[in-house]
Amino acid sequence: MKKAIIVGCGRIGSSVAQSLVEQGWDVAVIDRNPDAFRRLPEDFPGKKIVGIGIDMEALKAAGIENADVVLALTNGDNTNAMVAQMARDIFKVPFILARINDPLRADTYRELGIPTICQTTIISNIILERLQKEVK
Repeated sequence: MKKAIIVGCGRIGSSVAQSLVEQGWDVAVIDRNPDAFRRLPEDFPGKKIVGIGIDMEALKAAGIENADVVLALTNGDNTNAMVAQMARDIFKVPFILARINDPLRADTYRELGIPTICQTTIISNIILERLQKEVK
């Protein structure tokens, strides 16, 4: 069974966590706010860890030593980049991804070898594509 750790249990993190569980993954979710876990179903079978994603003890409690994937999906660009860097450099996790809201930071982190996804850029591109198709 593949193991994923998701840092951040907001709308995106909780949705990804639930989807991965449905696909048969072993999932652990870390969030500093215990109320965030209400976004997960009551019968969520994965681990729920109250903590900060850049804390080694929280990452170890989530099972990072055996993780196949770490997804850093908090609202904080710096936190996400640091989680991804720790997962890559300290724990040698095979696949990491950091959600970065600032396009300039996303490019910089990508250049430093941290795979990123920037919803700001994605949404901007979708809007521009739609405008090109619909407004003449």
